[in-house]
Amino acid sequence: MKVSVFGLGYVGCVSAACLASLGHEVVGVDVNQVKVDLVNDGKAPVVEEGIGELVAEVVGTGALRATRDVREAIRDSEVSLICVGTPSEPNGSLCTTYLERVTEEIGAALAERGGRHTVVFRSTMLPGTCLNLLLPILEKHVGGTAGVDVGVAVNPEFLREGTSVRDFFDPPKTVVGELDEASGDVVESLYDGLPGEVFRVPIPTAEAIKYADNAFHGLKIGFANELGAVCRALGVDSHQVIDVFLADRKLNISPAYLRPGFAFGGSCLPKDLRSLVHAAQRADVSVPILAHVLPSNADHLQRAVELVERTGLRKVGLFGLSFKPGTDDLRESPLVELAERLFGKGYDLRIHDANVSLARLLGANREYIENRLPHLAQLLADSVDEVLDHAEVCLVGTRDPAVLAALPRGGTGPMIIDLVHLPDAAARRAEPGYVGLAW
Repeated sequence: MKVSVFGLGYVGCVSAACLASLGHEVVGVDVNQVKVDLVNDGKAPVVEEGIGELVAEVVGTGALRATRDVREAIRDSEVSLICVGTPSEPNGSLCTTYLERVTEEIGAALAERGGRHTVVFRSTMLPGTCLNLLLPILEKHVGGTAGVDVGVAVNPEFLREGTSVRDFFDPPKTVVGELDEASGDVVESLYDGLPGEVFRVPIPTAEAIKYADNAFHGLKIGFANELGAVCRALGVDSHQVIDVFLADRKLNISPAYLRPGFAFGGSCLPKDLRSLVHAAQRADVSVPILAHVLPSNADHLQRAVELVERTGLRKVGLFGLSFKPGTDDLRESPLVELAERLFGKGYDLRIHDANVSLARLLGANREYIENRLPHLAQLLADSVDEVLDHAEVCLVGTRDPAVLAALPRGGTGPMIIDLVHLPDAAARRAEPGYVGLAW
């Protein structure tokens, strides 16, 4: 394919050279004449392992050249990759100035050129930036409709500086946010032959994936560093701890616990986090990430309370009470905390959990509930139907098959607030009377 790449920094230069090596005919575009001249001389404008040799090779074969002329680049290409910078503003917000400017220039050039052309945004940008900001700019200058007269897609990159050439040819995944199927087909064909799974998703999803990746990478680094600092203060070999931690592929390095849902609780996680943070404080070790895990968890629980408050309804049903499905363990259950807050705010509450019977609760469970929710006996319902008949709004905190089978569909019956991402959540989102906690 004939490809134009806008922006010859790390992402743009690597993308241009690697695409050229795959057999595409590529023209790089940059406002900086020095970068343009370097590329045309067969030299990379960035320092990166393997990029110098690759640029020299593809420029030598004629597969890559560079220009400052936007109209020339658009005229000679059928797809454009936008790789300009999106730096932070002083207040932390995203600077979209360069994205807006290059979108205007490409749109004006396309208006002169005519014919279908696909514009692919590879720059990192927040969800909504493409559809709400850039797409209207493009349509205005093209004088046409995106998805009809001009293709639009978002194709985030997952290139690490220092290994970006290797990452391009061996990507962890390829993400194509498509406005229409034809645009997605163009982007996917750019990477024919490369390994890794291809995900074709809506444009806002593609924009968000890049942030999910980088936020998690930062969180992992911060977590490891804080844990290391605590281990050092306690006289423990942190690398030995992490070696064993990483060996657990079932719970630690896995999809476990990485699905948006309700707050965590139970007899282990809250207690152990408090103990670790307290030990760090006693050792004068600052651990802001670890110290804010429990407050973050409490904020997530509060979101559920606020969803109920926004309904303006007073009769509330709650399905689920134990901290984990299939048990009767109520110790530090977030659902018990949720029930306590709602009851304390005067809501007319009914609760059903097939595993929880006040007559059967023993020991720590009974003591816990007597201390935290002494009115539980009057709140517990014997059946799912009893809760549904009572409630104007239902909080679903369990995937009990009996509950799932009885929940109304299509906006009939009480309003549903989903705390667990029900199996049919995707379909329910389009229905009235359904709200997901974090989806």
